[in-house]
Parts: sequence; structure tokens; C-alpha cells
Amino acid sequence: MSAGKKPDEAYYQLLTELQQLDFVLVELTLYLDTHPYDMQAVQQFNQFAQRRQQVAQVYESRYGPLLQFGHSFSRYPWDWANTPWPWQV
Repeated sequence: MSAGKKPDEAYYQLLTELQQLDFVLVELTLYLDTHPYDMQAVQQFNQFAQRRQQVAQVYESRYGPLLQFGHSFSRYPWDWANTPWPWQV
């Protein structure tokens, strides 16, 4: 997304889904810390982690990187100069 451009509705939908997935993954992580042999919870964690990767890939292909320090790739030119950043909306 170019600097100063207002995000479209899909931008907010993808960010909302990522936040929801992150919440579920944090909760499952906390649960699995005390119940490491719960096979169903491990399967759920892996399903949600896979979905998060898919949604993040869609987001990043449309709007640029979500994470810095080598966790997300950048297009050319360097994407980090473009705003708004995910944490600003």
C-alpha cells in the first residue's frame, strides 16, 4: 500500500482475521503448556497455525509485510516506508 493511501475493506477484514487467529493460537499455546498430550488441541493448534500462515500470505501479497527482522519478505521498493502499518489501524 502506498504512503497515505486509505486501506480498503479487505485490509481490515484480513487484519481482523489475523488478530482472531493470533488470539486462538495464544490461548491454545497456554492450554498446551499444561496439557501437552491433548492430541485434539495439538491438531487444532496446527490447523489454526496453518490458516494464519495462509491469511498472512494473502495480506502480505496485497499490502506488504507484517513483521520485521526477516520474518516477512519485502517487495521492491522497500515496503516498510509505506503506511499505515498494521499496528496503526
